[in-house]
Amino acid sequence: MKKTAFLFLSALLLPIDASYAQNFDALEYRNVGPTRGGRVTTVAGTVQEPGTFYLGASGGGVWKSTDYGTSWNNISDGYFASPSIGDIAASQTDSNILYVGTGSEGLRSNVIPGKGMYKSIDGGDSWTHIGLKDSGHIGAVEIDPTNNNVVWVAAIGQAFSDNPERGVYKSTNGGESWTKVLGISDAVGFTDVELLPNNPEVVFAAAWKARRKPWTIISGGTQEEGGLFKSIDGGDNWRRISQGLPTGLIGRIDLAISASDSSIVYALVEAPGEEGGLYRSVDQGESFTQVSSKKALVNRPFYYGNVEADPLDANVLYVMATNYYKSIDGGVNWEEMNPPHGDNHDMWINPNDSQLFIQANDGGANVTHNGGLTWSSQFNQATTELYTVDVDDQYPYWLYAGQQDNGTAIAVPSRSPYSVQNVNAWLIEAGGCETGPAIPKPGDHTTVYANCKGRFSVFDKNTGTERSYYVGATNMYGQNPKDLKYRFQRVAPVAVSPHDPNVVYHGSQFLHRTSDNGVTWETISPDLTAFEADKQVVSGSPITRDVTGEEVYSTLYSIRESAIAPGVIWTGSNDGPIHVTRDGGESWKDVTPRGLPKGGRVDSVEPSRHDPAVAYVAVLRYQLGDNKPYAYRTSDYGKRWTLMTDGKNGIPEDHPVRVIREDPVRPGLLYAGTEFGVFVSFDDGGNWQSFQQNLPVTPVTDIRIHRDDLVVSTMGRAFWVLDDISALRQTPMPKVGDQPVLFEPALTVRYRHRPSYDTPDPKAIPQYREPSAIIDYHLPDGVEGPVTLEIVDANGETVNAFSSVNATDSDDPGELIDSMALNEIRYVKQSSLTAEPGINRFHWDMRYRGPWQKDEKKRFTDGALATAGTYSVKLSVGDEELTQPLTIMMDPRVLKLGVTEAHVQAQLQLQRKVLDLLDRARRTAHSVETELEALEDGDSDRRAALESAITLLVTEEGTYMQPRLISQISYLSRMLDKADQEPGGEALARFAELSAEYDAVLAGLDS
Repeated sequence: MKKTAFLFLSALLLPIDASYAQNFDALEYRNVGPTRGGRVTTVAGTVQEPGTFYLGASGGGVWKSTDYGTSWNNISDGYFASPSIGDIAASQTDSNILYVGTGSEGLRSNVIPGKGMYKSIDGGDSWTHIGLKDSGHIGAVEIDPTNNNVVWVAAIGQAFSDNPERGVYKSTNGGESWTKVLGISDAVGFTDVELLPNNPEVVFAAAWKARRKPWTIISGGTQEEGGLFKSIDGGDNWRRISQGLPTGLIGRIDLAISASDSSIVYALVEAPGEEGGLYRSVDQGESFTQVSSKKALVNRPFYYGNVEADPLDANVLYVMATNYYKSIDGGVNWEEMNPPHGDNHDMWINPNDSQLFIQANDGGANVTHNGGLTWSSQFNQATTELYTVDVDDQYPYWLYAGQQDNGTAIAVPSRSPYSVQNVNAWLIEAGGCETGPAIPKPGDHTTVYANCKGRFSVFDKNTGTERSYYVGATNMYGQNPKDLKYRFQRVAPVAVSPHDPNVVYHGSQFLHRTSDNGVTWETISPDLTAFEADKQVVSGSPITRDVTGEEVYSTLYSIRESAIAPGVIWTGSNDGPIHVTRDGGESWKDVTPRGLPKGGRVDSVEPSRHDPAVAYVAVLRYQLGDNKPYAYRTSDYGKRWTLMTDGKNGIPEDHPVRVIREDPVRPGLLYAGTEFGVFVSFDDGGNWQSFQQNLPVTPVTDIRIHRDDLVVSTMGRAFWVLDDISALRQTPMPKVGDQPVLFEPALTVRYRHRPSYDTPDPKAIPQYREPSAIIDYHLPDGVEGPVTLEIVDANGETVNAFSSVNATDSDDPGELIDSMALNEIRYVKQSSLTAEPGINRFHWDMRYRGPWQKDEKKRFTDGALATAGTYSVKLSVGDEELTQPLTIMMDPRVLKLGVTEAHVQAQLQLQRKVLDLLDRARRTAHSVETELEALEDGDSDRRAALESAITLLVTEEGTYMQPRLISQISYLSRMLDKADQEPGGEALARFAELSAEYDAVLAGLDS
């Protein structure tokens, strides 16, 4: 007799240590898009394969296209420790050889540090790390055109601190070792290196002093801190080139040389006033003449400012800046080009066909065959950069965020909500602009509270219009923050009260509150920032001014009101202080942790949902050159704090933490989003373990727990959803031990899936799973024999049953008969019912066992969809039987249509009858066919009866042949399975007709 165990949900706080670290590989994330491209800062191609191109995203890794940009696939996942790409060099003599330098050269405030150099010798199928781990950001990688083992690297260095690894490096053995051949100081790196096309011993290198601080950008310095260098002996010796170039302050320089005339060298130079612009040399870089002082060519050099020369015509040039420019007269005159997106970064031109090239910008990468007249799409690369994530209360729910350099904030569904011709139709606008956030109003998802760089608005999804209610109503661009009445950051926080959806909070240096959609605002706090005077400056020095709000320091960055204690509001600023009010803003207390170094950005505050005195904060200090993780917990409203991340308890010491979220069901179950992935803690931050699974390495900017799902936004890989984390909340998780465990499934919504005419591609993005009830279970080592799973309804009837594929001793290869049961149970062999040691996950499609089919792969599929209600899940492992309840609820959208549960019950009963008839008809046809094959030639009467039955049952092969009985039954079955509905009278009548026809077939066989 089998032993039965019942495992119940528990919210007990369990300690964990490394010896109990659980493997969560079975719990996979889904990428729900969007596929609209994000920032790409480098691109490459190879003349060996004209249709093959590569893109390097600022937070999305390396992607490859082999069809001229029609489709893209990531090729760096699983190999790269950083998703930030500085430069890609593809060999022009061997298409298998690639070198990639990590660390984007576009030094925005949210730039992600690199982790050195990588090499592939198989076209990107696999990669090897080849050093320069601490080089920070890499501006250029060049391969000697005569020797693929000779490689050059220009290392910019760390964006937020000095480091000795800045300089120019050379390898002569394919990256096995590196020699620093040129360096200036720990504060000065190199942004470009170029080889003379016809003589790679001649090398040019551009030095650049670059440093970001939270409140300003430093780009450029004295002549000794920058400039152009040249070597004529492969880097053994260098000399500074200055003739004709700016003589005072000098910033970023980018170089270009055309293979058609290597005597001509171009330099795009950041310098003060009219000295900034394009310079040209006609003597291989010995002297230069300025040919253009056009400001637009070098308007934001810390971010972009690249020049490329046509390999077939040295007078044809391209410059990537805010706009994209082309010159056909050596840089004297310029015309704007029209790429799919602005903010341009890089391009690669095919050396044999200069009309064929790839170009990179903040919207992704795009390929042209005709010199830029038309371009490939940017809606095929899921490199989206998202600042936050919020969710609505629709069924299914949608995800909202500000997308970097997108016109508005965006929203995408968590799963396919309805049918569209193209999945990009599910990418909708949500108000505000690229920075976000965009927060749907609870109870009314058509209203979205949005932000654009400190400008609050209310967006109406029905009309697409946006009502603007800016606090202060002041254009902040170009102003010194100290002169502003209200200081707003680009990503100014907006938060909705969990107690009243009409109450919205908004943060400048003050906390503002509205209860009428922003028509009126009240300020309910004093200045909640540190406001150090020396940090209030005009951003951009010593050459290029850049005041867009990104460097506004001393402003609020995070706001959250307690969900269990109205009026308890926590705030964090981008210059360090944390405050709390317990009386709705009447009084405030500075509760900044004493041990927290000053000046960091409080990226998230998280009041507990279980105890109003408990809160969690995550503080980023990487913009101050400190990459340590800072996550704190308080249990007394901020009087005392505990550091939860010491670099030794699971989260590495170089993984800055961006967000902490507490599970709403289990106290002490925490989720951390870091610069390089997700971590989980079961003991209130005492210990952490990776919760990455299949999530790519990329910054996790925000996390939400919604309807038992973990929802994640990233800075470079779009949105991800981990379905059903309810197993994490239950005992004995995480110390599962050596016994089998069946976890209680989460409440499951009875969605219907609209089938596609296309063959599903498991790699396609967005990944919208088919409706299912998720069943998680743990198996110990050494499980022998099949694992079986049975779904039983409230009346004790088996709905469906499955067996793992190691089932044996079955006469029917598609099913296993459990002859020991009191009632016969047919277990369908199911490869997705795994029996691996550790956690396993099974998706039950909520369907009854389907009809028999001759094709084993389709056998017992396509059963009727189970109705809403309570079911039992029974897992049998060896001699143990584990049972858990499963509740399925109606899709609320269906109920709104007037369809009742009684209608669906009637539909199910008819469907089951139809499918039973289909099962019997198919088995009869198979039996008749088998008998016909074995029939002796002399039995003509029996043969005639059998052939007559086949004629009535099976449709003859051919084009538009008359459908026979099995086809007609199947047709009725499909008709009944399209939607939840009350069965129609015609369907009932038709079933009676088909049943009579089948009975007649049986009678003919019996006679």
